[in-house]
Amino acid sequence: MAAPVVSSVSPSQGPLAGGTTVTVTGTGFTGATAVQFGSSAAASFTVLSSTQISAVTPAGSGTVNVAVTTSQGTSTQSVSYTYVAAPSVSSLAPGQGPTSGGTSVTLTGTGFTGAGAVRFDATPAASFAVFSATRIIAVTPVHPAGAAAVTVTTPGGTSSPDDPNTYFYYAALPSLTDVAPPSGASAGGTLTTLTGNGLVGATAVRFDTTPAASFTVVSATQITAVTPAHAAGAAAVTVTTPGGTSNPVSYVYLDAPTLVSLAPDRGPTYAGTAVTLTGTNLAATTGVRFGTTAASFTVLSPTSITAVAPTGAAGAVAVTVLTPAGVSNGLTYTRFAGPAV
Repeated sequence: MAAPVVSSVSPSQGPLAGGTTVTVTGTGFTGATAVQFGSSAAASFTVLSSTQISAVTPAGSGTVNVAVTTSQGTSTQSVSYTYVAAPSVSSLAPGQGPTSGGTSVTLTGTGFTGAGAVRFDATPAASFAVFSATRIIAVTPVHPAGAAAVTVTTPGGTSSPDDPNTYFYYAALPSLTDVAPPSGASAGGTLTTLTGNGLVGATAVRFDTTPAASFTVVSATQITAVTPAHAAGAAAVTVTTPGGTSNPVSYVYLDAPTLVSLAPDRGPTYAGTAVTLTGTNLAATTGVRFGTTAASFTVLSPTSITAVAPTGAAGAVAVTVLTPAGVSNGLTYTRFAGPAV
């Protein structure tokens, strides 16, 4: 009988620690007494037939020759098995994204060649591509909010899931419940407070499609934002975080009020004269002042208000209207010490 012949080994690579079950194929394996991986004996082996042996690799390193020994001798063919170091992940970018998945994440590390799997906890990546031994781009799968350990599996084994640098943080979708004040000047510049949930890590606040002039994340439930300029009317306010973009809440832009006439424009120093103010953008009026003194008032329409002149010293004062959009121009109202002329 002839000495055994080894023609292939599958798989042809595995981890340094050994323990990989491989199939050795060839001829003349009946009665095999040894399977060698370089100078090390297989951890165990089973002769399946005269042409096939199942063997468990010992620990090792580098590329070694696989040989089978029987009573007829030892194989001399050059059939290699390569020991591969386990992969290691050192960083992820970005390190967070929405629970809905779909984020492209760049994994940096070592030993990525031949990667067969990328997992977020136990869930396989939606897809991945190995660009080099040190770089993989993977698309995140759907996952509940919280941290997920990202691992890479190659013929050399699976990277450690315990390194904090390998965690990807799934952020819940942010939500908004309120914006206060609910309206302001179309010129912008109003400081608003947005209330909601999941606001930590906000990267944008928008009024329709226009970014806020500035914003500050106060907490997971509150953001302060300065309104940008915007045409008069309703605007949808949204917050964007790594978890996605929130539901919209409505903010109303108002043009500044203007006054064009007072009727009458004069009266006594004592209170009680009913004055009709005419102008534009008066519907949201929050105050009417005669000089610095507040007056009672009724909004009749976007162009008309009636106000009751308060008590005041004889002489001229400026009458102004206040709305969330600002303070109007002033019109002169004159008080006389005696009866009105």
